[in-house]
Amino acid sequence: MALNVTFGVSTWLWTSPFKRDTIELFPKIKSYGYDAVEIPVEDPDLIDLDWVKKALTDNGLKPIICGAFGPTRDLTHEDPKFHQTCFDYLDACFQIAAELGAGFVAGPMYSAVGKARLISPEQKKIEWNRAVTNLQKVSKRAGEFGLQIAIETLNRFETDLINTAAELMQLIQDINEPQAKAILDGFHMNIEEPDIEAAIQTVGDKLIHVQVSENYRGTPGTGQTNWAAWKRGLEAINYQGAISIESFTPNVKELAGAVCIWKPLVPSQDGFAKEGLEFLKKWAAE
Repeated sequence: MALNVTFGVSTWLWTSPFKRDTIELFPKIKSYGYDAVEIPVEDPDLIDLDWVKKALTDNGLKPIICGAFGPTRDLTHEDPKFHQTCFDYLDACFQIAAELGAGFVAGPMYSAVGKARLISPEQKKIEWNRAVTNLQKVSKRAGEFGLQIAIETLNRFETDLINTAAELMQLIQDINEPQAKAILDGFHMNIEEPDIEAAIQTVGDKLIHVQVSENYRGTPGTGQTNWAAWKRGLEAINYQGAISIESFTPNVKELAGAVCIWKPLVPSQDGFAKEGLEFLKKWAAE
């Protein structure tokens, strides 16, 4: 049966960081047929809320707010100063999300992206507990803004803490706050999950956002992703949120280096956005 979902795309497909002139992408995104735009908040000070709000309204797009968690934004760090830096950053993200009318802030907010090490079970437990304690505080703070948090799994090359849907659900259960929800990203799942359908069902009604690209970060429908399993999984949990394309441009060197994209994945980023959405709409309607 057809999925009752909406579709979004991340501005990371074209540029980074999100700043005032990034809203020039919005008319193009709308013209391709998207319902929503993912706004990655790398530097909150670069986001002009009045301009973004007007651009969203003018183009009939809904906002999805995603966080970026570099080395200084690490809720598992042994130094509490890093925790406070992350709390302050997330507060700014919550203010942006609330002002723009987004319902949540998404991302791998438990630790710094790229923190991937072979550590002892004892150290893993210490860092897990720090993540739980700090995300309990983050969840409560999100609730004060009327928001939820969507916590994301990453592949083993980007984090050693949360790689699978089962681990994500354990974290959410340990946090035990109503605001703590889940986002699943198909790129990471293609690396870590033996069964996509089962992973989606493991998360169940905690799932409030989905990001997709192909197994090689390319255009949906051109790679090895098991889209039939995705469809069955989302149908089984009656998912009705947004499905967003998230990939990156090799033209922004700092971002491309961070996500290890060393060459163009497609002839055109615009073509990526258009053809990816065409595939997703057909897939969801079948």
